Order: sequence, then structure tokens, then C-alpha cells
Amino acid sequence: MSKTETRHRVLIVDDEPDIRELLALTLSRMQLACDEAETVQEATTLLASHSYDLCLTDMRLPDGNGMDLIRHIQSCHPCVPVAMITAHGNMSSAIEALKAGAFDFLNKPVELQTLRDLVASALRLGERSDGEAQGAEQGLTLLGASAAMEGVRQMTRKLARSQAPVYISGESGTGKELVARMIHAQGPRADQPFIGVNCGAIPADLMESELFGHKRGSFTGAYSDKEGLFQAANGGTLFLDEVADLPLEMQVKLLRAIQEKAVRPVGAAAEQHIDVRILSATHKDLAARVEAGEFREDLFYRINVIPLHLPSLRERPEDIPELVAHFLRQLAEEMGIRPPRLSAEAEQALLAHRYCGNVRELENILERAMTLCDDGEIALADLQLPTHNLPSNGGGDAPNVSADEETQVSRMGLEAYLESVEKRIILDALKQTRNNKTAAAKQLGISFRALRYRLKKLELE
Repeated sequence: MSKTETRHRVLIVDDEPDIRELLALTLSRMQLACDEAETVQEATTLLASHSYDLCLTDMRLPDGNGMDLIRHIQSCHPCVPVAMITAHGNMSSAIEALKAGAFDFLNKPVELQTLRDLVASALRLGERSDGEAQGAEQGLTLLGASAAMEGVRQMTRKLARSQAPVYISGESGTGKELVARMIHAQGPRADQPFIGVNCGAIPADLMESELFGHKRGSFTGAYSDKEGLFQAANGGTLFLDEVADLPLEMQVKLLRAIQEKAVRPVGAAAEQHIDVRILSATHKDLAARVEAGEFREDLFYRINVIPLHLPSLRERPEDIPELVAHFLRQLAEEMGIRPPRLSAEAEQALLAHRYCGNVRELENILERAMTLCDDGEIALADLQLPTHNLPSNGGGDAPNVSADEETQVSRMGLEAYLESVEKRIILDALKQTRNNKTAAAKQLGISFRALRYRLKKLELE
């Protein structure tokens, strides 16, 4: 064989000669060399004496099962991706294999296009040893030296090597989409599309068309064929943000699309094969929604193959100084100025603040403060933190939130509430100065440039 033909080698483990022959024939046409084994013992012997780029194994073997082989490979050959071949519809075995560390799975009877897609992804994985570095080049990095964040980074690197569905949980503002993008960027699909969709932002009657596409004339307003998000993400990753907001009817169709690796556009006669990795996230308690009958249990277990929880900023306060320094540099670069200093009082207040909106809230606080500060220093007043969150000079407990304020924050969310207060203050100043921006800026105690920036940011221009 030539060098091209032997560049990649695959181990096929199955006790059915017909299956081994089909797999070997398909892979040989992809210019891959194949070794075959009928038992777990034969497979472990070959793994010890050869270097493989992929292992395909059946679930049931004469001297054990594929799970034993997956665990052996994870322990002794962790760089070899392994895919499980399961009986059609046996999703419990597939999920068990993915949780044990399998790269992906195949259903019997094996669909050749699905097999080719799987093999191509596995081989790209072996060629991408610099996934984390490439993710960093795209600005996809998790800041913080705390043990909690180091654990998230390690888990992200592991998940990037798999095709298993990942469910990312955590409060709003903890960086769930950032982590999803990192998993994509560090994995074998990095050169393919990453498509994110907020499930709560799509009207229920348009959900099926948005996800799966539609054919011309399939409903009123369908004037042409439309590609769905699954098709747009083909070969890459589909990130379902706020997946808890999916209507129950769509949950059934999503489950089928994930299990069958195929979608049917609205009005189409046939299904279309899709090769998409599913990552999902929500800040809601998905298990509680399953208990309440608001989310399908079978879909929950299908997308929650590997859970990844992101800690709140309150759980890692030691990371706040690094995050503050990063955001000040980033915002200063965007505004074309030198990063401002923090007064001692402002620094103390930032460390003491509870951050109900997590990292996103911290970034917004600093962005607001940079537009309000003078002489290159952010003072305590520039942070505009709620008074009940400021450090108490007397050392006693901070005053409680007023009932009205608590209701508003609960209804709108902290950041939206603070933004509404800021809008009201600016609009009042403009009204009092008869829309004279220079006078309004002076009344507010900020520069004219800072006022213009806030007007643009708050969409008040």
C-alpha cells in the first residue's frame, strides 16, 4: 500500500463477518487501512501492537461487550476515538457508551453516509492537537484561576474530543454560549459552522420551519424554499440555548431529529440526512421541568448525556480582580482610551457585590463606570451599584432591598432594572435642559462624550 492508503488505520470489532466486510469495504474506499477483530481479547491484542486512528466496535461480543472495550481504550489508549455500533433504536446503550467515553455511535443497519461522516470527524480530531490554542486565537478563553474554572476548562477539553450531546447549565451571565463555542472550536468540527439559536426567542408557530426549514408553498407566506438551522449547521454544531423554552410538540420532533440524524422540512416528502453535534443550555432547572411535565423525560436524557455546570461568579470571588482587569483593558481598547484606575472604595465595592447577573453584570457595570468616570479613575459613585450592596462603613449588615425595588428586579432582572433606571435619569436630565446634551452632561456630572456613548448604548439617540 502507498503512504496515502496507510496514513490512517481503523480497528473494526464485530463478531458478524458481513458487518466487518461492509465496514472494511466502505473505509477502504476512503483510503483507510483496516484491521478486524471478532472478540474483545483480539481487539486488545491489536491495540497493544498497532497505532489506530479510530475503533468501531459492536455492543455484543462473544467474550464480553463493547462497553468493556470502550473502558479499556479510555484507560490504556485515550487518544484513540471509539464509536459504538448498537441495535437500531437502542438509545439506552448508545447513551451509556457516550457517557463511558465513546466518541460517537452508529445504529444498525449502518447507514453508509452516517459512517463516512463519523469517520471524517474522528480523523479530523486526530489532526487537531492545537484545538485549545486555536480557540484562544478566536478570543474564546475562560478567565479565572479558581479551582472551579480550572475544572470547567479541563472538562471543556475532554468534551471537545467527543461527539456526545452536552447539556450546559448555570445562571444567566455565567458564559454558557462561550463554553459551547469553546467545545466547538477545540473539536474536530471547528472548521464547520457553529449555529446558535435562542429557543425562547422563536414564536411557537415558526419553530418547526426555523429548525428544519420548509418547502415553497408549504404554508401561507412560504414563497420559496428555506433552509433550517439544522441544515445550516450540517457538519458542525447546533447550540440550542434556553432549550427549556421549547414547546412540547417541538420537543418530540427534536428528539426524532437527534436520534435519526435526519430532518424533514415542512412540506417535504422525504427526510434529509444531517450530521450535527447538539449542545444545549438553559438557566432553568430542566430536571424540575421534567417533574412538572413541561419537558419530555426522553429528550432530557438524550440531550443530557454529559452535563456541564458553570459556577456563578459568587462561587469564585477570587476571579473578580482578573475579570475586572480584563474588561477594563478590553473596553478601553474599544473606546480608544487608556484603561482607567479603580479607587480603593470602588475596588472594595466590586469585590463585595453579589452579581446576580454574574460575569455579564460585572462587564456592564464596568462599561457604565468607564463612561461616567473622570480623570482616568473609577470612583465608587461611577459604579452606580444599588446602595444595599455597598460595603457598610459601620460594619453592620447592609440595609435590605425595598419591597418595590425587589419586585422590579424580580420581574425584569437586575441588569434590565438598572438599565431602566439609567434611562430614566438621562431622559429626565435631557427634559430639564430642553434636549441640550452639553447641559445635560454637565448636570449628570459626566463628559459630553460619555453622554453620547450612553445614548447610543441605551438606544436613546
